[in-house]
Amino acid sequence: MKEEMAICDTCANENCFIKKHLHLEHMKEYISKKHSFVCKKSHQFIIEGAPLQGLYFICKGKVKTVKTGINGREQIVRLTKNGDTIGFRGFGTSKRYLIGAYALEDTVLCNFSNETMMDILKNVPEFTYALMLFYADELNKSENNIRKIAHMNVRERVIDLLLYIHKKFGQNNNGLIEIELSRKEIADFAGTTEEQAIRILSSLKKEILIKTVGKRIGLLSPSKLQSEIMEHKYF
Repeated sequence: MKEEMAICDTCANENCFIKKHLHLEHMKEYISKKHSFVCKKSHQFIIEGAPLQGLYFICKGKVKTVKTGINGREQIVRLTKNGDTIGFRGFGTSKRYLIGAYALEDTVLCNFSNETMMDILKNVPEFTYALMLFYADELNKSENNIRKIAHMNVRERVIDLLLYIHKKFGQNNNGLIEIELSRKEIADFAGTTEEQAIRILSSLKKEILIKTVGKRIGLLSPSKLQSEIMEHKYF
């Protein structure tokens, strides 16, 4: 992985947890201790079960986080982009990462070590309070996701995923969502098989609800897709 200079002061990611709290006392000295690097597409930078090496913040790029399920199969649990935080599950309560993480494209990452993060939490109370609220929000999302998976059928889970990535990453001028996912990755996120995911996407194309160009997908009628899962109210 190649070293990369990522400067917090000039970072454009206003949603980044570090950038949002850069104005707080002592934060300037902590950001000087961070380590930035480029993770190439498809490379793994967090191994599930590996010792904690602090928190990661995406400066530029996209990442998938995964968790090992039944029979050792990896399931995608989160898709992240510029400004998002990675590796927070287990931080402070476990000595090992509870998830794995792969770059979906060449991605610039900023890493704050365990020692630096603990110093921030002990010495910058505003940051600690904000992180507590962040954890509470993430817990709420996780609980909603569990209920959603329990009540949705496979088609609804695929539709929910499409609406999720449409909202998170947006569509370009060609009407395609700004993230490239393989059919297997779609299946892994929706909790189904690759064959089922392909069949459902093919069906949605025939119904003129989506279009595909290679691995890219575009939503032709988000409102109709939303109406299919409206009863779950979790999209």
